[in-house]
Amino acid sequence: MVTPVVRRISECFVKPNDLTQVSNQICNLTPWDISMLSVHYIQKGLLFKKPATLVDEHDFIQNLLEKLKHSLSLTLSHFYPLSGRLVTHKTQNPPTYTVSVDCKNSDGARFIYATLDVTISELLSPVDTPPIFHSFFDHHKAVNHDGHTMPLLSIQVTELVDGVFIGGSMNHSVGDGTSYWNFFNTWSEIFEAQSQGQEYDVPILRQPIHNRWFPNDCSPPINLPFKHHDEFISRYEAPLVRERIFHFSAESIGKLKARANSESNSETTKISSFQSLSALVWRSIIRACSLAYEQKTRFNLTANNRGRMEPPLADEYFGNSVDKLSAETTVGELLENDLGWAAEKLNHAVTRHNDRKVLQLVQEWLQCPVIKKTSQPLEPYVVLISSSPRFNMYGSEFGMGKAVAVRSGYANKFDGKVTSFPGREGGGSIDLEICLLPHIMTSLESDMEFMNAVSVSNSLC
Repeated sequence: MVTPVVRRISECFVKPNDLTQVSNQICNLTPWDISMLSVHYIQKGLLFKKPATLVDEHDFIQNLLEKLKHSLSLTLSHFYPLSGRLVTHKTQNPPTYTVSVDCKNSDGARFIYATLDVTISELLSPVDTPPIFHSFFDHHKAVNHDGHTMPLLSIQVTELVDGVFIGGSMNHSVGDGTSYWNFFNTWSEIFEAQSQGQEYDVPILRQPIHNRWFPNDCSPPINLPFKHHDEFISRYEAPLVRERIFHFSAESIGKLKARANSESNSETTKISSFQSLSALVWRSIIRACSLAYEQKTRFNLTANNRGRMEPPLADEYFGNSVDKLSAETTVGELLENDLGWAAEKLNHAVTRHNDRKVLQLVQEWLQCPVIKKTSQPLEPYVVLISSSPRFNMYGSEFGMGKAVAVRSGYANKFDGKVTSFPGREGGGSIDLEICLLPHIMTSLESDMEFMNAVSVSNSLC
């Protein structure tokens, strides 16, 4: 049987329709931004059904592509750093090494049209997420430092037999998940307004804020202690993992939350739905690994700093504002105690992450800059959960109605990586994309506590 392949039909570059809003040619990067230089781009996208009443499929896709490109140009006028490139400035005397975004001197964002001869059902029916989804995104295996020569944003529109996938690859040094989905939602918002006859000057609900945050005692640009990027850039090849989407209904998560809070040792601790679900995932994956009880294990969560700061950063702040939170214990303690015990450890990690902690981490980074790397940790065994079910992923429709699924690319995946999405039906439901080595995934699928919490999802609604 011949495996279908994605065929790239055309590509072009899209520039902002209006660059008058660009106040500075150079956008200085914050510690949060710079620390991302050696990890992969953000790769997230939406799968849509083609309209049921199509008269001419060729006219539909051509019209869609033109409207997507035009609305993208208008959107980039608001999110202008995405049309730029990274630049490094060095001097010898005194020695300096700074990385920033040149917002003007580039070709713009890349826009690709591709085709694949498969149906939506063929993509969503398998238990595991088919690897072909990796081909729905540009910048395969690129790290953010590659933004010196590659576009900071690339959009790939892949036409299927009965659907359309719109996949975005955004440089993670320019923005985090909150920034990515603010961009994506605004793009769809402008697309819809354009469809109603508003060609230009489309008002948007959430104007991005480009005034990047630096601590009071830090004057940009930040000078890095390096002479060459080889000192801090590394490439990562993911192991062969199985990727599977597990769906958790609002009802199932509600039961987990009630159980976690009833089992908690503290009467004042209020464990959230997401902490309860995360605790289940941590315990279940570690149990599936069959590790020695004295082995240490850690659960990492990515936390949005915006609302934790004093004064808080606005949700519209465009850039990175995330930190990694951790809870650590031994395998024996994790598995011998109950769900509430694990959830309480996660709750403590979250509640400790306040404005003082955020500023402390930034100051520590400025004293000793560390560039994050995507690598498989060996000791202790780590489960990492990223993204957020709070992101308005299904709010972007691009004239095709509600997407049938959210999917991601190759980027930043390893054994023990979990990515959270909102469930399609909303209401507090959550989808988790879990990546595990094949034998560990098989064990997880036999874990009764975990699978009893998993719900049936009809993605083809």
